[in-house]
Amino acid sequence: MTDSPDAVVYDVSSHVATITLNRPDTMNSLTVQARAELKEALHRAAADTDARAVVLTGTGRAFCVGQDLKEHVANLRDKPIDQVWSVVAADYSPMVTAIATMPKPVIAAVNGAAAGAGASLAFAADFRVLAEPASFNLAFANIALSCDTGASWTLPRLIGHAKATELLMLPRTVRSEEARSIGLATSVVPAEELTSHVRELALKLAAGPTLAYASIRRALAYSATHSMADSLEHEGQKMALTGASSDHKAAVAAFLDKETPNFEGH
Repeated sequence: MTDSPDAVVYDVSSHVATITLNRPDTMNSLTVQARAELKEALHRAAADTDARAVVLTGTGRAFCVGQDLKEHVANLRDKPIDQVWSVVAADYSPMVTAIATMPKPVIAAVNGAAAGAGASLAFAADFRVLAEPASFNLAFANIALSCDTGASWTLPRLIGHAKATELLMLPRTVRSEEARSIGLATSVVPAEELTSHVRELALKLAAGPTLAYASIRRALAYSATHSMADSLEHEGQKMALTGASSDHKAAVAAFLDKETPNFEGH
């Protein structure tokens, strides 16, 4: 299956990299080409020194509904089963790892339905801003599958083990207001305000202390799988790193002068 040349669109403006899934006719489902382009865009954003914040969003009525099922059915018919499922390690795990380890803040601008791996991608972001019509659905069990793209790691950390078990074993549509109430959404805005709201947040983050943001992301991820003692040691390392930064020195000087600091991101 071949997509248009722009299954994923990458753009940088005012130090904000926007990655847009651009297959609206298929609800931004992920074909082999779309996955390759998304991986490339995420790695590009991570390495792009002009980008100090990242927005991931979709076009049309969906954010992303995960694997393209037409392609999946064809693969089940035509390919060895181990080759079919190699896509998890080859594509889905690297995509979510790129989001989770991005050295700058990531916002998921969830414009519509986010299902399966599409929902999992949003869960790995730092902020999930939902348009009012948006929703999540952990649809894996409905087609007799487990879960992937980091859902087993991110979901219980966002909403707790019991609720994560419920949504994974008994999939249903979680609409925007419920998503906010249980911790899946950072904020919910009217659909017509999503772009402007996300842009304002992204610009604020892009003007902030990028190295400090990256260190906070890494400290939170580290503490999730390490003891308190190890996490305290890791915190000390990150404090030493950020404490030696130009941004910290500028912030201290600005505080003493009763001025607003101008962060350069390093």
